[in-house]
Amino acid sequence: MTDFEMCHGKPCPPPKQTVHYCTGGRCQTTSTETAVIICKHCGSSRVVKYGTKDGVQYYLCRDCKRTFAWNYCLPGMRYPPEQIASAVNLFYDGLSIDAIRRQLQHQHNIYPSDSTVYEWVVRFTKEAVKEAKLSDVHGGDVWIADETVLRIDTGDVWFWDIIDDKTRFLLASHMSLTRTTKDAQTLMTKALERADRPPRTVITDKLNVYLDGIELVFGALTKHVQAKGFTVAPNINLIERFHGTLKARTKVMRGMQNRETARLIMDGWLVHYNFFRPHEALANKTPGEVAKATFPYKSWKEVLLGGKPQ
Repeated sequence: MTDFEMCHGKPCPPPKQTVHYCTGGRCQTTSTETAVIICKHCGSSRVVKYGTKDGVQYYLCRDCKRTFAWNYCLPGMRYPPEQIASAVNLFYDGLSIDAIRRQLQHQHNIYPSDSTVYEWVVRFTKEAVKEAKLSDVHGGDVWIADETVLRIDTGDVWFWDIIDDKTRFLLASHMSLTRTTKDAQTLMTKALERADRPPRTVITDKLNVYLDGIELVFGALTKHVQAKGFTVAPNINLIERFHGTLKARTKVMRGMQNRETARLIMDGWLVHYNFFRPHEALANKTPGEVAKATFPYKSWKEVLLGGKPQ
C-alpha cells in the first residue's frame, strides 16, 4: 500500500522498512517509514518533485505530465474532501452560503470565498444528478403529485413534483413559469422514465391540467383521483408536508445566477432528499434504500471521491 493510494481524504500510512545492524558486538533493529508518492491523476509512481507553494510540496508525473500537491486534497482543489462534502451537505440542509462559510471557519479554521462554495455545490451537484438519472427505482402503485410556487432571485416559478406513496421517493420534479397541461405532462413523463412501471393511481389536487397530462402519458390504465381535502382520504398531505420542508429551505436558492442553475439545484435537492436523508417514517432509511434504487453513492463525500469506499 502506498501513502496516497486511493486518496480517501487522507494519506494511507507509508510502508515500513525494518533494518538490522550490529555495532559494538550488539545487534539492533530499527524501523523506518519510506513514503511512496503516486500521482493523484493517473496513479503512476513515476513522479518527481516540482517545487513548493505555500509550504506544500508539488510533484510532476512523468506519465500523464500533470502536477499535483502532496496533501490531503483532491486534484486541483485546495481543501480536503471532508470539508467540501460538509459544505455541500449543509447547503442542501438549508444553510445559506454565508452561514456555511462561518461554519467551516468555526469547525475547520478555513474561510473559503462565497464563489468557491458556490462552485463546489454546482460542480458536485452535476455529478450526483448525472448518476441519479441513471438509477433504477422500484416503487409502488400510487403516486402523489402537486405543485407550489417558489420565490427565487429570478422571480416566482412553479415547482412541480411527484412522489411515490409507498417509498416516499421523489420520482421527478419540474420547474416552470406556467401551470398548463404541457407542464403536467412533462412531470408525468419524467416520473415514468425514472420508475420501473406506470402507476395504477395518481392523486393530485383539483388543478384540471393534471387530468389531460395523466391521460396523455399513461392512458386509460392509470386512474386519476383528485384529493378531497386534508382530512378526507385520499389526500395529498404527504406531498404538502414535503413542500413545507422544501419552502423552509428555499433560501438555498438565493444567489442562483439563472433559472438553469436553479433547476440544477432543485435536482440536487432531490438527490439529497432521496439518497442522503434518512426518514423516521421509513425506519430511518432513505427513500432510495426503500425503493432499491441503483444509486452508487451514500453521501456527498462519496460523490466527491467517485464512490470509492471510505
